[in-house]
Amino acid sequence: MAEELALLVADIYEAAGALRRAGEALAGAEGQTQARWQLMSVVSEEPLSVARAARRLGVARQGVQRIANELVRDGLAQFRDNPDHRTSSLLALTGAGQRVLNAITARAAAAHQAMGEGMTEYDLAAVRALLRRLTRQTDAWTDAASAHEDDA
Repeated sequence: MAEELALLVADIYEAAGALRRAGEALAGAEGQTQARWQLMSVVSEEPLSVARAARRLGVARQGVQRIANELVRDGLAQFRDNPDHRTSSLLALTGAGQRVLNAITARAAAAHQAMGEGMTEYDLAAVRALLRRLTRQTDAWTDAASAHEDDA
């Protein structure tokens, strides 16, 4: 089983690379990067602080701050006052940002149709369930290993 899991991990990294390249192509068709697309997507649901957006994306706050500043500079997002925190503004999309996001999302929907050719919804749901389980078990193992190192 350990060998099969190692091969699965390698396949996941390979798939992640392919999906990243596809994401860059989709976002690039609208003059954006995948990182900008991801941040626009995260704040499209509700305005978020940069720190909270970074946590949702699982990346460093500093990188998100740089991208947020670029989006604001380009008129695709704006900083709003945060009623819960005076010094931590909320990032929100502008109308132009929402239009760009909608265009990328439409391109992505068409691409996903092509990428999923020959796969059933059941297949995809089963893979997603397995990946969520693997993620939970990996996080639990990492937490336990970290706690063990702290005790040593």
